[in-house]
Amino acid sequence: MSTLILSDTPRRVLTIRRVSAGWTGYVFVLPALAVFAAFVLYPLWQTVWLSFYSWDGLTARRWIGLANYRALFTDPTLRSAFLHSAILVIFISLVPIALGLLLAAVLSYRKIRGLTFFRTVLFLPQVLPLVVVGVIWDWLYQPNGPINSLLSDIGLGFIARAWLGDFTWALPSVGIVGTWVTYGFAMVLFISGVQKIPSTLYDAARVDGAGPVREFFAVTLPGLRSEMTVAFTLTVIAALRTFDVIYVTTLGGPGTSTTVPSLKIYQMAFEYNQIGAAAAVSVALAVIIVVVTFAIIRRGDRGDA
Repeated sequence: MSTLILSDTPRRVLTIRRVSAGWTGYVFVLPALAVFAAFVLYPLWQTVWLSFYSWDGLTARRWIGLANYRALFTDPTLRSAFLHSAILVIFISLVPIALGLLLAAVLSYRKIRGLTFFRTVLFLPQVLPLVVVGVIWDWLYQPNGPINSLLSDIGLGFIARAWLGDFTWALPSVGIVGTWVTYGFAMVLFISGVQKIPSTLYDAARVDGAGPVREFFAVTLPGLRSEMTVAFTLTVIAALRTFDVIYVTTLGGPGTSTTVPSLKIYQMAFEYNQIGAAAAVSVALAVIIVVVTFAIIRRGDRGDA
């Protein structure tokens, strides 16, 4: 009997050590998890809970169920706000990624003197605060601003207009600002990705007679699959939660032609005192961002596989 006990003791000690080692990891993670729960999970839960109420932030709350969510489908201003975000995805995600790929291909294909300088200048918009970007472009877009003055000087004065005050051109004008901010990030990301592609692949493509265009589609583009997933994820999120530039330049105008969900949330919560409705729009926007992000990452993982 004693022999059995002695032989079983090391096994028990090993099991205890494994359990304690597992709990040690949780102890180290606990502080970060507590901060995450306090500042992310709890506010998120409160937002979801408030979205089922009609509340002005001062008086007693009134339960209204899914009424705030039904407004997302019946209120034309809310529908148009989400449509504007979808349009901004083109300007802030698709166009910058295309420009970033083009610039990365050009800057990486041949050795260019001052490459570091060019990369720094092109990346500069990314490091500027978006409020500063909005102020700069608001000045550029003024009716008597530099853009219209330049158009007049080169004989294209008939194109000049109040860009941010035009119902047709206000949203594309804001979208161009987003393109200017984002393309440098995509370019730097893709240039770093090109540098990890084995040079032997390019040598093999050139031996097969591939030109620059075929080399790009056969070697460079497949080699940048993971970088493109990252770029799509971050730029689509940036497009869907755009707020700063629109608030500074147009404040959602003229009319509601540049209103986006994040601006609508701000207006409903702090200008109209519709806290419950603002919470519902916030939840809907968060769900859309999570679903779109998951779809992009899932697609990227399948491509890698």
